[in-house]
Amino acid sequence: MSKTERLYHLHNILNQRRTPISRQDLMERLECSQATLYRLVGELRDFLGAPIEQDPDTRGFYYDRSYEQPFELPGIWISPGELQALLTARQVLANVQPGLLEGELESLQGRITSLLRSKGVEAEGGESRIHIQHAAGRAVPARMFQDVLGALIRRQRLNIRYHGRRRDEESERVISPQRLTQYRNSWYLDAWCHQAEGLRSFALERIREQSVLEEEAKEVGGSVLSAHFDQSYGIFSGPAEHTAELRFTPEMARWISEENWHPDQQGAFEADGSWVLKVPFSSSRELIMDVLRYGAEVEVLAPDFLRQAVAEEAAKTSTQYT
Repeated sequence: MSKTERLYHLHNILNQRRTPISRQDLMERLECSQATLYRLVGELRDFLGAPIEQDPDTRGFYYDRSYEQPFELPGIWISPGELQALLTARQVLANVQPGLLEGELESLQGRITSLLRSKGVEAEGGESRIHIQHAAGRAVPARMFQDVLGALIRRQRLNIRYHGRRRDEESERVISPQRLTQYRNSWYLDAWCHQAEGLRSFALERIREQSVLEEEAKEVGGSVLSAHFDQSYGIFSGPAEHTAELRFTPEMARWISEENWHPDQQGAFEADGSWVLKVPFSSSRELIMDVLRYGAEVEVLAPDFLRQAVAEEAAKTSTQYT
């Protein structure tokens, strides 16, 4: 437990009690020695103005409640390490999607930088230390991202006009946002669609218009979300219906055996050094694209319809070069 955490904890303990608490109890709850306890009490009282008193009989500590206003810790109490972690999180988000929440985070970054300098920590130049390489990512308008995130956090419904890729047509629908997913440089909103009466995943860059509604969002439990979206391979998910069995050559096996394609995958080396990977999936679209990336280094063993689909796509590609 850090010093900052102990100060917060000590304040909360004293703030919630109406009677003195013994030094021994405080040392146990704060996981500290008596000397450390007295230093914490002194800092809380002398530097932060806490109305700490010590009972003359029990020698326990308590808050003097004779003041009109209850005591609260002033400002933001946070350690330099925690401030740097916040700054790093902001920089990572800026790298993932430049422009997202820029206005909101810019002022926060300035305040964090000032706090770090006051503690003798230089924060300038941190952006150049964190680099995320993008590959074919699709940009999301900042205003739209803010609306979606705001509705998600405040648990409000959204009315959206959405352009679906598969049918190449627009539709208007009311959704209850459940969670945001950043997957392969693109943002997706997992939501309950009130028109379809089911869970759907919406690519943010395909949302043409959005408005936040006053109606409270329908809540879907985390276990239900995981069962629907996380059981199958890729972003085109749903409850797993099939298991793909892929055999990678010994040369490729050294890398593939260390990769995580899915939380429930299974893999094993064969006698010749090849790697057989088993991955649950529902929609085969994304899986086919990923298999084709490895060319002759991978063979689909099962199921038959996936093997045939990959062979057909490979044949189409081959005809373009003959």
